[in-house]
Amino acid sequence: MMGGVSLLSIGLITQGYGYFRYKTFPSNLSFLIAGLPSSTYLKTTLNGHSNSVRSIAVSPDSNYLVSGSNDHTVKIWNLPKGELVRTLNGHDGNVYSVAITPDGENIASGGDDNTIKIWNLKRGQLKKNLTGHQGFISSVAISSDGKTLVSGSYDHTIKVWDLPTGKLKQTLRGETNWVSSVVISPDGKTLVSGNGGNTIRIWDLDTGDLKKTLTGHRDSVVSLIISPDGKTLFSSSLDRNIKIWDLTIGELKNTLTGHIYYVHSLAISPDGKTLVSGSANNTIKVWDLETWELKTTLTGHKNWVSSLAISPDGKTLVSGSRDDSIKVWKLP
Repeated sequence: MMGGVSLLSIGLITQGYGYFRYKTFPSNLSFLIAGLPSSTYLKTTLNGHSNSVRSIAVSPDSNYLVSGSNDHTVKIWNLPKGELVRTLNGHDGNVYSVAITPDGENIASGGDDNTIKIWNLKRGQLKKNLTGHQGFISSVAISSDGKTLVSGSYDHTIKVWDLPTGKLKQTLRGETNWVSSVVISPDGKTLVSGNGGNTIRIWDLDTGDLKKTLTGHRDSVVSLIISPDGKTLFSSSLDRNIKIWDLTIGELKNTLTGHIYYVHSLAISPDGKTLVSGSANNTIKVWDLETWELKTTLTGHKNWVSSLAISPDGKTLVSGSRDDSIKVWKLP
């Protein structure tokens, strides 16, 4: 239920395997989508995917954009030029998550073929195929030193891999629901996971020990991000809220409200001053983290905003959507 209205009853959600399949919002709900004119910020729209864009990542030099889609492909784009460089084929299913190594050399992609693929970014060659999960790969994350890959899955497990060799280091168990999101702290010591329930777990990445479980969301946790200084965790949920946690002690600091439907994606600027959130009502909200206030709302997508990324130079915001497009914005 949202705002006293069942999303199932108005056709916004259909139940899938351990996940929610979201449909386009009816036109008579368009009055709910509010926002300032966004033409000032929109730089270009990238078209090329033939189905929902599920995940995006920007290379460390801000020159390349990588996107994963329900069209079963991974695409590599020249971000400054807004041009498609190449399309990577190999996944036998939707691609739910992509990540780029800190040196900008390799891409990791995971999807509903239960595999993680490692690609060379500039040549587009498949280097490794990591198997072991018994369910969809919902999220992948790479440590800041490029040595560790973490994957979260619908099989309720988290796997920790040695990225250079592709060997499995350990499997973390304890999740009672599908793992929706994984993120690694900048110092590489802490792993945080969110699940299809309403909890967040904090793990010691070296030992695999569970350190703390955070509760507070009222519905599935779908996106996580850690501040550049490693002190703050941000989580978004189907409960329409963004929660801000002190990661060092595992306590709730604040809750950002304002989205009228579920918040599916988050991104934070390199200076840690700006948070961006994407929602199921097709909007993007930009927040000032020094004042906790909403700066602006960006509109333009025709379906829910499924993924967000901010370039490492802090100048560009990129959004991927179920409308099959990617939009490139000047970061407000």
